[in-house]
Amino acid sequence: MNVITTQDALNTFCKVAAKKPFICVDTEFMRESTFYSILCLIQAATDDDEVIIDPLADGLDLAPFNALLMDAGIIKVLHAARQDMEIFYQICGGVPRNIFDTQIAAMALGFGDSAGYGALVKGRLDINLDKGARFTDWSRRPLSEKQLTYALADVTHLRDLYPDMVAELEEKNRLKWVLEEMAPQMEEKLYNFEPENAWERLKVRNPKKHYLAALKAAAAWRERQAIDRNIPRRRVLKDDALYDLAQQKPKDIKALGRLRGIPRGFEKSRSANDLIESLNAAIDNADDYAPKLPKVQHMPPNLGPTIEMLKTLLRLRTEYEDIAPRMVANASDIEKLAAFGEKADIAALKGWRKELFGDDALKMLAGKIALRLKGREVVATDVE
Repeated sequence: MNVITTQDALNTFCKVAAKKPFICVDTEFMRESTFYSILCLIQAATDDDEVIIDPLADGLDLAPFNALLMDAGIIKVLHAARQDMEIFYQICGGVPRNIFDTQIAAMALGFGDSAGYGALVKGRLDINLDKGARFTDWSRRPLSEKQLTYALADVTHLRDLYPDMVAELEEKNRLKWVLEEMAPQMEEKLYNFEPENAWERLKVRNPKKHYLAALKAAAAWRERQAIDRNIPRRRVLKDDALYDLAQQKPKDIKALGRLRGIPRGFEKSRSANDLIESLNAAIDNADDYAPKLPKVQHMPPNLGPTIEMLKTLLRLRTEYEDIAPRMVANASDIEKLAAFGEKADIAALKGWRKELFGDDALKMLAGKIALRLKGREVVATDVE
């Protein structure tokens, strides 16, 4: 097993990998007590080599590997890439290029929503993965042979999965579907912890501008604190405390100490004054500072039966095509379709999704398609 701990070894591997058409990548990390993930291992496999890179090794500069991630000419194959992408964004300073996510590809090949790596390996390679080392503390050294073997399997099986999955997607003319579905993962805003955007991770419970300004300010303050101290957001303040701050809008330390969601004694901390100042400044400037929410679309009443019929039609169409329903339309799309019909601005009424499901969905809403029982099966039929 090749565990890379020296710069020369990393440079050599990356030089060879840079000439390969694809590289399979996975990571092991820890994040229980920090804001940023602690990258503990990088597993990588090309078509004829596999390595484990130890980013905790003394003096190891990951720049050559980062260059591979940012090289648009090399396909990076990952499974459920979101968390790995977040880590790579932090170490590369940008979003890695040319990503192929086998979890998304699996959705287009009949493996259902969010297929796990183990299920995919079992389903396509008929291999049962050993999960005995999954709760490893990957920051500890030395790691055992069993732990390293477990980690490396995350890319060696991926290397075996990738070519056949691509071939099947091309045969079924679905590779374009998968690449389209992956595009949102390339958006930088998913991985950029900009404090002023932290409010977007919260549920907005009140549309009034002073509430929104206070919520945005409280969330931004917490994000800055968590980043500066490198601790999880919940260790600064929990979400419920932010909602309390936005609702009550305390003007001073005394009022802050009376809030139910604020931990006892927090008002005596050094950062409490900074929080109060941030809140007051935001509220005083609410017209400019409060985020502008998209216009709320008011749904017609009694949509339940229509939504259920559309869900059934979606299931029938996707089962026939052997594709995960969520890849075609999610719950929000179905609700908007039931409410607004052809005026709904949803992906299901565009491109290949419209051909597979959207056109028939509109016909159903127009009374031109009906659901009926044929034996014990539900089928969709044209209305005479």
